[in-house]
Amino acid sequence: MAKPSSLIIPAVKKHTATVIMAHGLGDSGAGWVSLAENWRRRQKFDEVKFIFPNAPNIPVTVNFGMQMPAWYDIIEFGDLQSGQDETGILKSRDYFHTLIASEIEAGIPSNRIVLGGFSQGGAMSIFSGITAPTKLGGIFGLSCYLLLHNKLKDFVPTESPNKETPVFMGHGDSDPVVKPEWGQMTAKILRETGWKVDLKMYKGLGHSALPEEIDDVEKYLNERIPAIGDKPTL
Repeated sequence: MAKPSSLIIPAVKKHTATVIMAHGLGDSGAGWVSLAENWRRRQKFDEVKFIFPNAPNIPVTVNFGMQMPAWYDIIEFGDLQSGQDETGILKSRDYFHTLIASEIEAGIPSNRIVLGGFSQGGAMSIFSGITAPTKLGGIFGLSCYLLLHNKLKDFVPTESPNKETPVFMGHGDSDPVVKPEWGQMTAKILRETGWKVDLKMYKGLGHSALPEEIDDVEKYLNERIPAIGDKPTL
């Protein structure tokens, strides 16, 4: 699947970690660049390279086949049992795994790479993270849900290197697009399958992010990829 170039915010100090942040349906990487810029203004995560990938424009069934940036087709709005675009999901998963592999090849240890996203991008990040062949530093998803959960065992490595990687999820309790119960069900399924999941619900929040949630992501990143200065990364 051909995809537009990612937006890159390079580290301002020695590059020791990478965060890949995936946008939601109809959005672009530019929609989340302010996240890194705000942290930089506060001298946060100066050792971190931020990658904001851009989804390709594809026809989206629920939007009458109109083309828009999407990581996979959304066939219908329903629940976690709804038919899903397995082919598109797996193509995007492979793309995210390629981004991770490229960072590893550039010298960043896999456990210093965090994969996260919002909405459709969050769904892709969680799915790509738990199916990754290498141990990641962290996985987070905001306002999202678990993809292909009925077939999860078919895609997760038998000896998953990320069973001990904490997963952070944030979700608004008033989300009209990705229902709060979808987020709760996602956390339940992952926990029952052996993952460590921290799900935080935000009172009154719809399908968006708010400062408190971004602060929680910041805390999570500080825990998962703390600054190491001149210490060796391996």
